[in-house]
Amino acid sequence: MPAPITEEQTRLDREALLGAAEALFYAHGIQAVGMDRVREACGLPLKRIYRLFPTKEDLVVAVLRRRDRRWRASLTAHVESVPDPRERVLAVFDWLAAWFAEPGFRGCAWINAHGELGSSSEPVLAEVRSHKRAFRDQLTAWVSATGIPVAEPVYLLAEGAIVTAGIDARPDPAQQARAAVETLLGG
Repeated sequence: MPAPITEEQTRLDREALLGAAEALFYAHGIQAVGMDRVREACGLPLKRIYRLFPTKEDLVVAVLRRRDRRWRASLTAHVESVPDPRERVLAVFDWLAAWFAEPGFRGCAWINAHGELGSSSEPVLAEVRSHKRAFRDQLTAWVSATGIPVAEPVYLLAEGAIVTAGIDARPDPAQQARAAVETLLGG
């Protein structure tokens, strides 16, 4: 009889699976990637994969949650390293420009997931909405600290830059949105 799988092994397997699935889903699209391809990339047997995530939809939601935590933590660390509230808001767009310029940038994972599954998967739609709501809330807090009531336009400029950069495959939309936000903030 095989030895029982430890908690640590489960954690390692889960991370390997999520990492492989995230890379494949982001690069190729969720629907284009079958579970056999995920199995090949992570090295786990399908039986183990389905024990960790009973459905592909469960795996997609877990991938989006994991990515959300990393994405927002990176953005927050960058923005909150800037002391001035106005410059902090502008730093959001500097961070976006750096993200857009990363090799393999393929747009917003949540917008992509919504486009593929948002109308057919309530759990995926809920995860996409949760991410967008959290981003809006954080951006609203940063903008509110400036004392200038322009949070919604700033959010829309950020989202527009993200979508445009994903479609056009270039970082320019972040700089263009930043310039518009500078105007909104009175500078």
